[in-house]
Amino acid sequence: MGTEVVKEILIKAPPETVFPYLIDPEYLVQWMGTQASLDPAPGGEFRVLCGGVNPSAGEYVEVVEDQRVVFTFGWDLPGHPIPAGSTQVEITLTPSGQDTLLRLTHRGLPDDALDAHLGGWNYYLARLEVVIDGGNPGPDSPNLAS
Repeated sequence: MGTEVVKEILIKAPPETVFPYLIDPEYLVQWMGTQASLDPAPGGEFRVLCGGVNPSAGEYVEVVEDQRVVFTFGWDLPGHPIPAGSTQVEITLTPSGQDTLLRLTHRGLPDDALDAHLGGWNYYLARLEVVIDGGNPGPDSPNLAS
C-alpha cells in the first residue's frame, strides 16, 4: 500500500460555490453516488452509495471551509481488498481568478487498484464539472463506480 492517484481540474466557479458539493449530501449525490450520509467534521461519517450498488465508507479527517476536505475511504463490502476507511482522499480548492483549481489526491491504494480508481475519479470529477456548470450528468453508473 502507499500508492496514490492525483487528479487536477479547473472548475469555472469560485471555491465557495464548489465546497458545498463536497460536504452536503444533497449536493454530493448530484455528481457522486445515489445516496450519501455525511457528517463533515473530524471523526464524522462519510458514506456514499456509488452507482447505486457500491457502498463506500470512511470518516472525515479535516474540513476547512472553501479550502480543503480530507476523508478516509474504502468499500464497505465483506472481503473487499480496499476495506472501508483504509485509504485517504484529500481535496483542495485553490482560487484561480474567478475559477477553482480542484486537486484530488487518493492515497494508500494498492498498485492493482490505481487504474480503476483513477477512472472512477475521472468519471466523478467530470460529473462535478457538469453539475456546477448547471447541467445534469444523468444517473450515476454502477459500471464506473468500483
